[in-house]
Formats: sequence, structure tokens, C-alpha cells
Amino acid sequence: MSGQNLRPRGLIVAIDGPSGAGKSTITRHLAALLDYVHIDTGAMYRALALAVSRSGVPADDDAQVLAVCQRSTVAFCRKQGQICVTLNGEDVSDLIRTPEISLLTSHIAGMRGVRELLLTLQREMGHDGGVVLEGRDIGTVVFPDADVKFFLSASPEERGRRRYLELKAKGELVDLERTIAEVIARDKQDTGRDHAPLRQAEDAIAIDSTALSIDQVVERMAGVVKERQRSAGPAAA
Repeated sequence: MSGQNLRPRGLIVAIDGPSGAGKSTITRHLAALLDYVHIDTGAMYRALALAVSRSGVPADDDAQVLAVCQRSTVAFCRKQGQICVTLNGEDVSDLIRTPEISLLTSHIAGMRGVRELLLTLQREMGHDGGVVLEGRDIGTVVFPDADVKFFLSASPEERGRRRYLELKAKGELVDLERTIAEVIARDKQDTGRDHAPLRQAEDAIAIDSTALSIDQVVERMAGVVKERQRSAGPAAA
């Protein structure tokens, strides 16, 4: 892989896939196991979607949406041992996980201006390696030369079920069939957008997590990464 011996902190690991496939949890566990930094690019887009939602500007007015995003500051912080995402200094980690924000996120993430806005920041965060990034286009657009690429998926029904249980555990009133329908709608938006659509990179390793536990997925990914570390030499370990 190009650049493996030039990155002082380790490898760049990209994990792409549809909503609800378990990317956030698995990326967090994998990063901890490797002692790498976890960068949740999806949370960055979600935070901007929340900013747009709060602003009241029409979601279909690209100019106004982009202006709101340009005025917003998204960052990560550590709180009680957990990585949190902040919007203009406010911890919005829980507020960005609603179904409404998910659908709005998919819409604004398809806007070229918004993606270009975050693209530079994401590349700066991961340039030196030692990172695990998750999103929709990490291995295809953000880091097409990533040292290891995974495409994590699961059936829409399973992803909807997971999302349903997650929201229900938070005390929200949710319907399973509606949640599955929302997952399918998000898939359609993500794969059908004109700019940086969700797709599997040709050199990505596909993992279907429908019948796998978190530990099983992490173990499989860690095995691949550690093999690449060995082949890349001491600088990538």
C-alpha cells in the first residue's frame, strides 16, 4: 500500500458501510484494541445536520445550508473516558442520533460544498496514520490510499432491528417496521446521491455483520490490520 512506511504513527484504517451496520461501535473497539485514534466522520456530518435543523433554514436551500455549516464548529472531546462530538462547544453526542437527524444528515452529506468543507479537516486528522476512520466514503474519497479498507454491512432488517433496540433502550417510542423503513430510505439516499455516494471500494474487505457479534467482527478486522502492520514494518505498529 502506498505511503505505509511514511506514516509515523501507524496505518490508516478505513471502515465504510451503510447506516446501522455497527460501524461506530466496532470502530471504537478496534481503535482501542490497536491503540489508534477513532475518528467518527459520520458524527461530524450529524453535528452539522443538527446545526441546520436548529437554524430553521430550508433543507433544500443549498446556499443557506452551506452558510450554516460554514459558521459551525465541529470537534471531538473526551468526557469520562468516552469520545464525544461537540457543536460550537456543546456536547451533542446524544442529540445527533435521532431518526430525523439521520435522514437530514444523509441529505446534507450529499451536498458537494458540505463534503468539501469537512474533507480537508478529516484528511488533516488522519494524515499521519494511527487512525481508524468510519463513514460512507473514507476508502473511496477521503483516503483512497488507506492502508486497510473494510466495508461493513448487514441486512436492512437486522440494521433496523438494532436501531430499534437502541432507541427503545433510550426510552424513545419507536416502531420496528417504521425503523426498518427509515434504514432503507437512508440507504437509498446514501447510494443515490450525486456526490460521493456510498459504495464499496474495489480493494475493501467486505464483512457482513448480520450474524456476527461485535467481538467477532473486531477480531476479524484486527487480524487483517495486524498482518498489514507486520508487513509494513515497525513504524506502522
